[in-house]
Amino acid sequence: MEFIDRQIYQGRPTDSERSAREVAVYDLLDRLGITYERLDHSTAATIADCEEVEALLGVEICKNLFLCNRQKTCFYLLVMPGRKAFHTKELSSQIGSARLSFAGPLEMEELLGVTPGSVSILALMNDLQHRVQLLVDREIQQEPWFGCHPCLNTSSLKIRTEDIFQIFLPHTGHQPIFVTLSDDMPNP
Repeated sequence: MEFIDRQIYQGRPTDSERSAREVAVYDLLDRLGITYERLDHSTAATIADCEEVEALLGVEICKNLFLCNRQKTCFYLLVMPGRKAFHTKELSSQIGSARLSFAGPLEMEELLGVTPGSVSILALMNDLQHRVQLLVDREIQQEPWFGCHPCLNTSSLKIRTEDIFQIFLPHTGHQPIFVTLSDDMPNP
């Protein structure tokens, strides 16, 4: 990673050079009374880019995959541990949707209000029509902390997992479907 501010901040940034998209996330979290730690860094578009961020924040950044069916009539946001590999067939059988593929950047912008590399569970605040079904690996709910971007991949947040599931998601009206994804990645 080119740049990482090693300072961990409590709450929202004080500078005024943030995008409206990112500020909207902080506004909502603050309004909901959800506390968080923040780390600023250069663009982190992949899980591999987040390794140092994870070490500094002490949390695994979630992998977020924006998926759709072949007809592009059903859209899904899959949230899973970053270390796990994604197997389409495994997920398809659990949710009863064959031929899943990655949805495009246009659909991502239209439905979630974010660009590739910046998608996170927090983008569901922009899905006011509930066109995106949230899918969550069961393992995520077992962790005490949840790591994600604030709809922009130049910052990362550490939030209590219970705040995501008990406060944030009820506010957005998104009901997760829990799935079990295999952990077939070799251990380092």
